Amino acid sequence: MIKLAEDIKKLVPSFKLGTILYHDIVIGESPQMLKGRFQLFLESLKMDAEQLTIADHTGIQEWRTTFKALSMDPSRYRPSAEALLRRVYGGKDIGLVNSAVDVNNFFSLQYGVPIGIYNAGVLAGDIEVRMGNPEDQYEGLNGRLMNMEGKLLSSDANGPFGSPIVDSKRTMTSPDVTSALQIVYLRPSMSTEEAAKLLAAIEKMFIQIHGGSAESFIVQ
Repeated sequence: MIKLAEDIKKLVPSFKLGTILYHDIVIGESPQMLKGRFQLFLESLKMDAEQLTIADHTGIQEWRTTFKALSMDPSRYRPSAEALLRRVYGGKDIGLVNSAVDVNNFFSLQYGVPIGIYNAGVLAGDIEVRMGNPEDQYEGLNGRLMNMEGKLLSSDANGPFGSPIVDSKRTMTSPDVTSALQIVYLRPSMSTEEAAKLLAAIEKMFIQIHGGSAESFIVQ
């Protein structure tokens, strides 16, 4: 079960998440189909950078506004989608990691929303998306010890494991992972119908590449 903390609902009444739980998947190197689509998309973004700025991307700007509503400084702690786009606009490559992470990065850049993918096999108990407490911390995928006090995070029975800033090493995906949880930080302005279409598009590509089955939910 995944729930949204009441204080978040009060601060951002239209806050919503998309969650997709995948079963019996096979994660590996991204297939050429994904690599090709991703590379073409990155090239188009680099061309966009000649005329557009970060401020021109409505999804990213909406998440910056959401961070501010939650008393998070988006200039100090950037939404992960913005961090990815800044790399591309800065002429840097987005390295391929594995098929699960690469799908995440592709859709995150395409829609301007943070997306997390987690090893469901190590998650315990109910999951809550909430604001961090003073004791909340974890080792991030960036190798740093992340102090999550006052930051939006996802937590299970063993503590925090992810956020729209950077996720934890504890729940990272790798080729030995066969079940995964995807959390899509939907734009609050999205209608439920738009959100369902976005989740369906992500799920379709993920299953096409990884096999298995999936079930999706919108949490609000």
